[in-house]
Amino acid sequence: MRMKTLCLLGAAFWALTLNAPAQVKISPYDSPAKAELARDPWEIGAFLQGGFGTNSRDDFDFLSAGVRLGKVITDEHLPGILRGQFEYAGELMPYWQSFTPAPHIALTKYIYDGQVGYAYFPYGGGTFTGVSITPIILRWNLKPSRHVVPWLQAAGGLIYTTHKYPPDILVPHGEPGGTSVWNFSPQFGIGFHYFVKPRRSIDFAANAIHISSASLGDRNPGVNASVQFQIGYTWWK
Repeated sequence: MRMKTLCLLGAAFWALTLNAPAQVKISPYDSPAKAELARDPWEIGAFLQGGFGTNSRDDFDFLSAGVRLGKVITDEHLPGILRGQFEYAGELMPYWQSFTPAPHIALTKYIYDGQVGYAYFPYGGGTFTGVSITPIILRWNLKPSRHVVPWLQAAGGLIYTTHKYPPDILVPHGEPGGTSVWNFSPQFGIGFHYFVKPRRSIDFAANAIHISSASLGDRNPGVNASVQFQIGYTWWK
């Protein structure tokens, strides 16, 4: 009787084993992107970013360099092509520059006592240097392939420049008079990580960045839109 019971238990265990779903371990060498994102990792990266302004600021150019820290917070959620993982990140750019036209005279529209007129005013310009921090990056990492993790993000940051930016009408002391040394940089971006080996990736991104002082100065001409491209390298922990 005891032997018969053991045989029945053994047969039941064998049947359950056959019916259990196979647990496939993802190899970090065969599929480094999938293996890394499955661990909800940290990312530490360095990058170089550059681009140009659009519309009325198409003669502005930008160049910056910095570091990024991020943490994948969730496992995969949502169905279909939107399936992915949420990540929170931040960036610091101790090197930030904007190259604008040299100081010049420009025909400018003005309103005085309800009357609209035009006059020539001196404008500032040249190279502006500063520091940028983006403490809020909300990134959605889409479902990875073997080597690639595409993503999209929304972010908000702050830029400090050593002179008021963007260049505007000059006041008598020769300093831009209408803008501010502080500007905000709400932005939206897309990009992808390409894993060259386990826990290492090369990163590519394109960002649409708006620059505005939120009227901290007397005037807020801002940069309505700039397109900036980023290339970087990331260590995953």
